[in-house]
Amino acid sequence: MKLLPFNVWLLMLVGSIAMMAAPMVVFSGGLIGAALAPDSSLATLPVAIMVVGTAVAAVPVTFLMQSIGRKLSFLLGSLVSFCGALLSAYSVNEQLFWGFCSGIFLLGAGLAFVQQYRFAAMESVAPDDMARAAARVLLGGLIAAYAGPEISLRSKELFSVHYVGGFVILAMLYLVCAMLLLFYKSNAMIVTEERGEGRSLVEIASHPVFWTAVLSAAVGYAVMSFVMTATPMSMHITMGHSLEDTKWVIQSHIMAMFIPSFFSGWLISRFGTGNIMLAGVAAFLLCIVVAFVDQALMNYWLALVLLGVGWNFLFVGGTSLLPQSYRKGEQFKAQAFNEFFVFGFQAVASLSSGWVLYTLGWQSLLLICIPLLVVVLFSIVLWRRAA
Repeated sequence: MKLLPFNVWLLMLVGSIAMMAAPMVVFSGGLIGAALAPDSSLATLPVAIMVVGTAVAAVPVTFLMQSIGRKLSFLLGSLVSFCGALLSAYSVNEQLFWGFCSGIFLLGAGLAFVQQYRFAAMESVAPDDMARAAARVLLGGLIAAYAGPEISLRSKELFSVHYVGGFVILAMLYLVCAMLLLFYKSNAMIVTEERGEGRSLVEIASHPVFWTAVLSAAVGYAVMSFVMTATPMSMHITMGHSLEDTKWVIQSHIMAMFIPSFFSGWLISRFGTGNIMLAGVAAFLLCIVVAFVDQALMNYWLALVLLGVGWNFLFVGGTSLLPQSYRKGEQFKAQAFNEFFVFGFQAVASLSSGWVLYTLGWQSLLLICIPLLVVVLFSIVLWRRAA
């Protein structure tokens, strides 16, 4: 097995820092929101706002990459995240709920740049290595999974107001990201479309492989966010599990999202993309069963681990399948639609998660996920029949 190029490893390293914002906000955002929000139903809004920021920025970021290139765009993304972290720290210190939401929105927009790391990595390798390159970049999330919540908890009392320190540290880390990205090597991948060349998005989307790729990633992200966003509130506030146990479950979940990246690229090449995506759907269904049966600590833990594994298989599978739907020169329009659909769908899931939890309950929240998984199964069947 040949060694992956420098860009892949650099993006994995930078990603391990840049992705810390997500687990940090997932862990502490709802708790800060519960303390600052004018209404308890808005407690999970900061977590959802992060996803909204990613969804809103997804399309502009993709076309910005086409205009100014990957490297400059990635540097700009670090600056956006730096500003978001500082605004979040200031708002928590001053007890400004809407200011905190604004800072988290910027962090979410910064994550839209980070999501492009996987495409940049795939453009740096041969087609046969694309799944492995995408999986390696996602491995950076392992460090983020542990460090994000850990920084938030350990720095909780660093300043007089709780949780300010974590966002200050996060801002400094984004400056480190910017310095590391100076070493990124731009490649010769086609980044612009000649006038009149390339198929329209409608034509690209007319093939089942495109929708299978998009729906796999979108449903994987939506179901994962829907359940994950509600978990800290369900565990700590509703069921009374300790903050330490809640942190452990969230850390385990996020690590389970990325640990499979050690071997998911190999699994795809060995068993095929479709089979790995089916395994992801199966993991999600098991998650729902385990979480539905009981709300004991170990049920939360096992359900969230299965949720992470299911996300990895569906997201890596969908990401590696997407390049099969477009030709050179068409990648940015296809990627822009994919990112908007994936993170737009995730935003809806995150925004509705808190409301569903407080109005319908934990078990109803889980049952709502099942029809979405059926849609993915249907799309995989259609794609395989058309292949």
